[in-house]
Amino acid sequence: MLTMAIAAQRSPRVALCIRIAVNVVGAAGAAYFARASLVFFAQTHRPIGAVFFVEQMWFVVAFIVRRPARLVSQRLRDWLLAFGGTFGGLLFRPVGAHLQWGVEVGLGLQLMGLAICIVSLVALGRSFGFTAADRGLVRRGPYAVVRHPVYAAYVLLDAGYLLQSLALRNILVMLFAIACNIGRVRAEERLLTSSGEYDSYRRAVRWRLLPGVW
Repeated sequence: MLTMAIAAQRSPRVALCIRIAVNVVGAAGAAYFARASLVFFAQTHRPIGAVFFVEQMWFVVAFIVRRPARLVSQRLRDWLLAFGGTFGGLLFRPVGAHLQWGVEVGLGLQLMGLAICIVSLVALGRSFGFTAADRGLVRRGPYAVVRHPVYAAYVLLDAGYLLQSLALRNILVMLFAIACNIGRVRAEERLLTSSGEYDSYRRAVRWRLLPGVW
């Protein structure tokens, strides 16, 4: 009994330490990519580098200030899906065909994806998360159109890169990233189905990622 009591006292501390560690690692990772975007902008003077920098810096802030989750998935599969969906795009390489129309359309898709991502993060505020968790329901902004707009933004970003560098490798990378994000959507909705509030939201906002598609 004494051992169980000590464990019960320690578990909140352990949970707090884990939460702090995850937030620090997430913020540090976002800061690393923000620096890379800033270096890219300094070398090329392309505005998209500055926009990527703003997006990644928002991730840094979001990891630091986000509110504790009421419920977080403990399944390793859900964490791996979140990691693959978020960072899978790093496997892209500037190889293959660089068709002029693809470069132009791809840039447009990337700018659109970045805009949606930033607006979605602003709407999320402190409810930002990484893996499947319950940090409170957000209905405003892009979340009034689709239920997972940040992941929709990732699809646009990946599609933009693929159009700029058409290659079999990049097609496989995009399919991998999309599959991971579809998996994390299902993981999040499975975790949130116990909430009557989320059921109401799901009936009001029909589409998960892309209106008219899914």
